Parts: sequence; structure tokens; C-alpha cells
Amino acid sequence: MTIKEFFSFRKNRLFWGNIIAMVVMVTGVILGVLKALDVYTRHGEAVVVPDVKGLSLPEARNMFADRGLNCVVTDSSYVKNLPAGCVLDYNPTAGQRVKEGRMIYLTINTLNVPLQEVPDVADNSSVRQAEARLLAAGFRLTNNDSIPGEKDWVYAVKYKGDSLEIGAKVPMGAILTLVIGNGEEAPADSLQVDSSGVPQVQGEVLDEEDWF
Repeated sequence: MTIKEFFSFRKNRLFWGNIIAMVVMVTGVILGVLKALDVYTRHGEAVVVPDVKGLSLPEARNMFADRGLNCVVTDSSYVKNLPAGCVLDYNPTAGQRVKEGRMIYLTINTLNVPLQEVPDVADNSSVRQAEARLLAAGFRLTNNDSIPGEKDWVYAVKYKGDSLEIGAKVPMGAILTLVIGNGEEAPADSLQVDSSGVPQVQGEVLDEEDWF
């Protein structure tokens, strides 16, 4: 093949027509793929995650649904001063831009108040020591019950009128009542004991409010 024959294709219209057709086809394929990826990934479209902290779970779900987002509860914690079931935290957080249909992972305030063991203060503590330990543990105290016995000595701890045994558990933040001695000595036959063997208060019994 001569040099003249080798370069003769430049004058061949069919050759250049095929080249142009191939370029157009390749360009079309590339643009089509890019467009398909753009549609599939919703490129450029985003949803701002709303602020739902403190809302109930149904309220949070409705707010997410209005923005095309999904949510699921993945964890729970306990915050005493917040309503049960309200949203404490979530990921992604408020203000972030995410794709429509994104799953939001929620942490809510537990629906059931956790139980907590009551410190062992009965028959081994003064009233001041017992109050300090119980308050430090997060419990609340109502008016003390008084019985004949060593003054300011704690003989029992009550929850909703029942004396608690060692190791007993009650809801966190519950209201407890201390049974303390008043320094008086009563005749042995005048004392009454409950099922736990704890002497009972003579006369009027203080009303206890519900721990909530």
C-alpha cells in the first residue's frame, strides 16, 4: 500500500459519516447514563430534617412523613422531667439536608419508668443519714412516720404504705416515707407490727400522694 492510498480515506465520505455516527452514538450513551444516574440518585434534590425534639412519637412521624422521610425507634433513655415516649434525639439531626425517603433513627424517652433499688437505710441509719442517701439516689421524701423507739432512728422505709425489704426496687424518683423513732418507749403490748415485722404508727396515718 502506497502512502497516497493510506491517506486516501480522508476523501471518503462514507468513512467520515461512520466516524460522526459513532461519536454521536457514544455521546448519546454517555449522556443517557448520566441522566439515568441523576434521576436514580435524585441529584440536587434534598430535604431538610425538621426539629422534632420533645415531640411525641406520632407527631414526629407525621412531620417526617410530610417531608418524605421515614423514621424508626432504635434506642430509648429515661429523662424524668420529660413526657414518656417523646423524642430525645435522632440521627441525622435537625437542619441536615438528606435525600427524600431517608431513614431517621430516633431515641425516645422510655415509656415505662425504670426501677431503682432503694438504698439500705432501715435499722442502720439516723434520719439525717437516710434522707441524704435517698435524696442523693434521686428519690423524693414525704413526711416521716413516727413510732415509739430510739429518737431519729430509721426503722423502715415505706413506698405507697408498704414497708420495703432490703434490695427492694421502686420506680425512679418515687416518693418514700421514713419510719423513725420518736424517743418514746411504749408498752410492749401496745405495739403493732406489719407483715415485715416493722412497728406501726399509732393513731392517724399520714396520707401519701401518688409518686407521680
